[in-house]
Amino acid sequence: MSKVKVMDHPLIQHKIGIIRRKDTCSKDFRTIISEIAMLMCYEATRDLKLTDIEIETPICTATVKELQGKKLAVVPILRAGLGMVDGMLSIIPSAKIGHIGLYRDPKTLEPVEYYCKLPADSEEREVFVVDPMLATGGSAIAAIQMLKDKGVKHIHFMCIIAAPEGVKKMQECHPDVDMYIGALDEQLNSTAISSRDLAMQETVSSAQNRRCLSLTENVIWRKVWTKKEPTIFPGTSILWGLHILRHSDPKIQIHRLAAVL
Repeated sequence: MSKVKVMDHPLIQHKIGIIRRKDTCSKDFRTIISEIAMLMCYEATRDLKLTDIEIETPICTATVKELQGKKLAVVPILRAGLGMVDGMLSIIPSAKIGHIGLYRDPKTLEPVEYYCKLPADSEEREVFVVDPMLATGGSAIAAIQMLKDKGVKHIHFMCIIAAPEGVKKMQECHPDVDMYIGALDEQLNSTAISSRDLAMQETVSSAQNRRCLSLTENVIWRKVWTKKEPTIFPGTSILWGLHILRHSDPKIQIHRLAAVL
């Protein structure tokens, strides 16, 4: 059975308390999400294996410790997972970055894949899949299965807020994947959202929608404008964005399509 580690560090708990507040602005929210990810990364990498190597110091030859094997890889689940990447890179700047794109079908609540780009040598790395929230577990389970299908063997999952239902489902589907959780909530509500954090998820969405992020691996952010609010879809094909938009609401009217690089 996988290890489930709920963080008890005072700084992590303090900062999670701040992002839960309804009066926390988007700027502060993004900054604190990154800080929480950095602190959680420190705890989540505690069990990484080390090896001895010899180096030359200014005085003599010495034996020191080094991470064994290839360096780490961080794979955020688009879009919200992107907010955790910078914080983790501040601890492990040599980590490779991949991206997995999933969206939740509003009717079935099941995840639908639209993008996957991983480092070429991911199967040789310790891979951390990151997403701020684990609700039903569907997206995380699908993302991890995508990694396994591509030969990745050493997978860890990290989230800031989790519901017991999602944790249980993750353990059932991927008993070999360790989970690192900032805070474990009580239950999901009727719309499969953590009951204490509906406002937090809305803040994540709005913050990401207003932010034009620069992605590696030639990922283009495309903004699809409708009569109501603009929606941003990451991917490599405009047709995918249109497909997702139509799938979410067949009656929606598209007035203008613009590419944002």
